[in-house]
This record gives sequence, C-alpha cells and structure tokens, in this order.
Amino acid sequence: MGRGVTIALRQAGFPVILIDRDSEILDGVRRAIAHDVRLYALLAPESAITAAEVVDGTVFSTDLADLKGVDLVVENVTERFAVKEPIYRRLGELLAPGTPIGVNTSAIPITRLGGLTGRPEDVVGTHFMNPVPLKPTVEVIRGRRTSEEALARMREFIAALGKKSVVVNDSPGFVTNRVMMLTVNEAVFLLHEGVGTAADIDRLFVECFGHTMGPLETADLIGLDTVLLSIEVLHDEFKDSKYRPCPLLTSMVDAGLHGRKSGQGFFDYGSGAGGPGRAG
Repeated sequence: MGRGVTIALRQAGFPVILIDRDSEILDGVRRAIAHDVRLYALLAPESAITAAEVVDGTVFSTDLADLKGVDLVVENVTERFAVKEPIYRRLGELLAPGTPIGVNTSAIPITRLGGLTGRPEDVVGTHFMNPVPLKPTVEVIRGRRTSEEALARMREFIAALGKKSVVVNDSPGFVTNRVMMLTVNEAVFLLHEGVGTAADIDRLFVECFGHTMGPLETADLIGLDTVLLSIEVLHDEFKDSKYRPCPLLTSMVDAGLHGRKSGQGFFDYGSGAGGPGRAG
C-alpha cells in the first residue's frame, strides 16, 4: 500500500519521503516500483509516469525523524496495533501542530490511533484502495476528535491526487471493510466446505453482480495475511462470532500462501500473468 500511495503521490507531482524498517526492504521497494509503473502505464496510460520519475522524487529512509517538517503524513504500517502504536506516539512528537496524519488502515479504529499522538484532532482515516493509482475514490474516516480543518485538508489533498473522497464516521472496519471482509471470509468458508471451487465462487460474483473480480481474487490482491489481520481486528472489536476467521484462511496464511505477493493464494500467480491461473 505504501508503494502504491508513493506512486500516486508522484503522479500528482508531490515530493515523497518513504519510511520503512530497513534498507533491504527499501531496496526491494525500488525494484517493485519499476514493475508497478509498467503495469499502471498499460492499465491507465493517461496517468503514466516512469519509474525514474517516481524514485528521483522520493527520499527513501529508515528514520522517522526525516518526517519532521513535512506537510502531511499517510501511514501504511501493517494491521497490527502493537506495531502502529509506537509510530503514532513518535509522530505526535515529531510533527508540527496541525500537520494532518492520514491513517491508511483496514479496520483499526481511527479514534484509538489518534489518541496515541496527543493531538487526535490532526488524525484522519484515509483508507486508500489497492491498487492505489487505479482506484478513483478514498474512504475518509472522521475520528471522534478529528477536527473539521484536518478533515478538509485531507480531502483537498485527496482531490489533488485526482481522486474523490467519501466521509464516514469511525467504526472498526468503517464501511468498506466491515462489509468486504465478511464477504471474503464467507467466500473462504464456501471453499472450505466444498460448496464450490475458487474459480466458480468468483465467477458468480463477476458474472451475476458485475464485480471486477470475485471475493477470493480480491483477497489474493489484498494479501491473505492482511485479510486475516483485518478479520481478527473486527472479531476482537465487535466480539461477534460472525467475524470468526475461516480455518482455511488461517492455515493458508500459516503456510505462507498470501496471494499475489507470494505467488499463490486461492489462485496461482507463479506464471507472472496479470490474472489468476488455476484455482489454489
């Protein structure tokens, strides 16, 4: 997600500081950007940008202190509160008052993360969809203490990216993932129970409802590890058994079958083709 946000920012002409844990990860990001940019150029040639233009306008760093003085932050850390917590505390110390902090999370409540900063009025949910450069709309979440000024500035920023925004109030999973993760999880249960194959389950959603892709291919695109973490957050937050993760999903994540990024999930991507191969 951070890679996609970076490309979208560079397409709009923004300079970027991209922070990750270590230089090895950042080296991998540089290589992956070249692949992503080629794909987006094929799918959306009107917004094409070269990999060199993305990299040359991006500072790659492992030091959060490099964010001091920036105009706006979009956080894309993994869906684990324990990982996000120290980052938000640090952002609260580093950034100038009034600097909007965008939370690109799938399910964790914005209000909770905002409270870690000591300046919750600056924290706004900015739920970008994957792949970021190709999705026209961003789900914007108003935390319980998000200021109208921060909300307006974030929406102006999103508009500058050439995207629309829809504002909703804070709730675990918000609107999109509270519905989508239930759909994905139930589709996995259907596969687990042998009701249909992965290909046939997805085909019904594409051909009957006009979806661009079915729930299982969508899960592969998101990353099954991220899907599982999101469902676990919803289960923990609502204490409702309808959010219990399917055992098949859990076992696939344990096996390292995370979808497109690992080469195999519910479908096989080992051929490097743009779409799914045989059912996994």
